[in-house]
Amino acid sequence: MGNFGLLNWTIVAFYLAVNLGLGYAMSRRVKSADDYQLGDRSTPWWAIGISVVATYVSALSFLGGPAWAYGDGMAALAIHINYPLVIFVVVVLFLPFFYNSGVASIYEYLERRFGVASRTTMSAIFLLTQTITSSSILTATAVVITFATGVDVRVAIVGMTLVVLVYTMLGGMNAVIWTDVLQGLILFVGAGVVLWGLLGEVSPLSGALSTLASDGKLNPIRTDLDFSVAPTVWAGVLAMTLFHITVYGTNQMMVQRALAAKTLGDAKKSYLMMGFAAFFIYFLFFFIGALLYVHFEGRPFEQPNEIILVFAQSLAIPGLMGILAAAVLSASMSSLSSAFNSLATVSVVGYYQRFFKPEASPQHYLTMSRIFTIVWAGLAIPIAFAFVNSGGSILETLSRVASYFVGAKLAMFGLGFLSKHTSERGLLVGVAAGFIGLFAIVAGVPIIGLEPANVAWPWYVVIGGVINIVVSWTASVLIDGFQSDWHEQTVMGQLRKFKAEGRAEKQDGWYIVPGRVDSIAWYLLLFFVFILLFLSWFGTLGG
Repeated sequence: MGNFGLLNWTIVAFYLAVNLGLGYAMSRRVKSADDYQLGDRSTPWWAIGISVVATYVSALSFLGGPAWAYGDGMAALAIHINYPLVIFVVVVLFLPFFYNSGVASIYEYLERRFGVASRTTMSAIFLLTQTITSSSILTATAVVITFATGVDVRVAIVGMTLVVLVYTMLGGMNAVIWTDVLQGLILFVGAGVVLWGLLGEVSPLSGALSTLASDGKLNPIRTDLDFSVAPTVWAGVLAMTLFHITVYGTNQMMVQRALAAKTLGDAKKSYLMMGFAAFFIYFLFFFIGALLYVHFEGRPFEQPNEIILVFAQSLAIPGLMGILAAAVLSASMSSLSSAFNSLATVSVVGYYQRFFKPEASPQHYLTMSRIFTIVWAGLAIPIAFAFVNSGGSILETLSRVASYFVGAKLAMFGLGFLSKHTSERGLLVGVAAGFIGLFAIVAGVPIIGLEPANVAWPWYVVIGGVINIVVSWTASVLIDGFQSDWHEQTVMGQLRKFKAEGRAEKQDGWYIVPGRVDSIAWYLLLFFVFILLFLSWFGTLGG
């Protein structure tokens, strides 16, 4: 612990104090559960946009991204080239439904479209998967704290949870967003410092690129159609587009901050920021990992997620480890505060208020929101302990686990938006079939001679999604028959409703009806083409 030094400790302590101060300052705005869950809708769109970016670009990316690229090279970036396509779909379909509803929990849409059982099922999936995600983020952060300071990893997990818990409980969503802004800035400063130092160590850059090319680590566009390999362009464009649509469109943690925007136009702008920025962010993290491979000559590490920290320590720059510790704390705290707030929101709105206390006061729901925040933070700690000894990239490990649940999310919301004939009973049959079918294909069923399929985890979403959708639609028709008209909560139903009521489809220059494409959203598709062209060119630089 003494090796960390007074300067580094001062940097970390100052950073934590500022976050707690922001939480306290925002606490004066929190008067009800709505304030806690959505803020007071006074936050500018750019702050929400930075919050969206910072929340998903967590310590898993800061540590796991370089670790992943260290092993798979720049080809690992293929998993993250789809964000323009993802955000295009989310701003056109998802955000209008959720924002126009005026609710705090996006899963209330499922109750309006199908019924309470669908809402309860998806809420439960979210609570389970988000708790696992939060726990893995805690572990990734503890790796940094332990490496840098010598503090026991479990002590670091508990201490980190307590700090995040305090400012989240104080300031609610406003605190979450504004601390995210601070945390995002610190995160990228830390990554920039590492890249600067790394470029100096592997100079000349042309030599480093040649080394990567000769070792098969440079080309990001891996075109072989091998379903057993995760980082291919086909997995990135097809499978992972569907995966990330569920991350940004059906994940309460991500969407909740957009619901706190002043207008739907502001909500869309905040998401568009991620659509245009995500590629550059992930390119930075994965390029760092590739250059680390050159610097360390590809030698194996017992804990790959520590690679970037080992390098930073070797630079011996005063205060650098403090900046990096603050950067990773920033990344983690932005994700954890969002997670704890959204877990509490779904618990209160989706279960407590819906089934136990439907007529309580706003102050009562505020109290329960804070209590549930404590509960979920407490549950995350023992799961984080279990992640401590996991090997490999924690980013890849988490993505693999989460992929089991994506098919159900994709089917429930996708069929809700676009299907005329899907009913709740058929949908639930499809969700069950999707889980069972995916598990049977991936794990095999020895009793009937079905061997495990050699399929990489990105394709789980395609397998699970196809089973979910086909079975859900078929079961709906068999159980409840063909529907005579479109449900009001489908895209077609919304378009017809707007037309029948004579309502304008635009407000402040932005479409507020689902299914219509704002002009700026088309640029996302052009940007995606640019990404493919850029990466194709980048892969030739080592020649």
